[in-house]
Amino acid sequence: MTAEAEAGTAGAAGARGRIGSVALVIGGIVSLQFGASVAVLLFPRAGALGVVTLRLVAAALVLLIFCRPKVRGHSRGDWATVLTFGVALVGMNSLFYQALDRIPLGAAVTLEFLGPLILSVATSRRLMSLVWAALALGGVVLLGREGFDGLNLVGAGFALAAGGLWAAYILLSARTGQRFPQADGLALAMTVAAVLSLPLGIASAGSALLNPVTLGLGAAVALMSSVMPYTLELLALRKLPASGFAVMMSLEPAAAATAGFLVLHQALGWAEILAIGLVVIASVGAVRSVGAGSH
Repeated sequence: MTAEAEAGTAGAAGARGRIGSVALVIGGIVSLQFGASVAVLLFPRAGALGVVTLRLVAAALVLLIFCRPKVRGHSRGDWATVLTFGVALVGMNSLFYQALDRIPLGAAVTLEFLGPLILSVATSRRLMSLVWAALALGGVVLLGREGFDGLNLVGAGFALAAGGLWAAYILLSARTGQRFPQADGLALAMTVAAVLSLPLGIASAGSALLNPVTLGLGAAVALMSSVMPYTLELLALRKLPASGFAVMMSLEPAAAATAGFLVLHQALGWAEILAIGLVVIASVGAVRSVGAGSH
């Protein structure tokens, strides 16, 4: 095989790898947003912190059963990464659900997205990444504009803080994927997050957490909002740089709007459709830019 043929084969394999990573990220986003619609049903039953606890504990149990991660043989650096990842997971989820308890979903997702957006600009060295990030921001703000009227400042603060931890989650997820095989690191980090969330959930919801219907819905939320998206994203981050992944997160509010239309029958206006188009274009452009820069 000639050098040109080998280069062509390697390029094709790299392109397939990028497409596969994009598919994993999109699958995680769709699962997360439909899981959020189930979580809303649980708020009256267990409260925001109670739902977080149900979600994290159920997710940790599922991951521990299926991954059976090895506890021995890891360095101090490995454990430090897992512990930090676990803290970021429980903090990000708790803050975001507190925001959802106070402000509309569109506004919360828009404000939270500022974390990954800033990360994208900070970690990319290509000028076009700034263009795609600006385009994504314009779409996200357009999509969430109606939710900003009379916005609760405490809720907005929770969403912004969740966005900061979301950026940390992206970096820590990539680092965990490099240090641990398969989803072992995620299973250990989710266990840390579950243990940390237990006191908060018990203090908030108490015996309501043991209701069979609440437990069932909590398990569904865990699978759709934690197990599936976090596992898919962790696998994707092994081949997709953090900058490209962060801009692809601009699909989150678009997926939320679509889930609202399909599940909650919330009509989409022209502004919302335009916003979805902007973030999709930005996400595709970001991934193509990453691919062009890796040759």
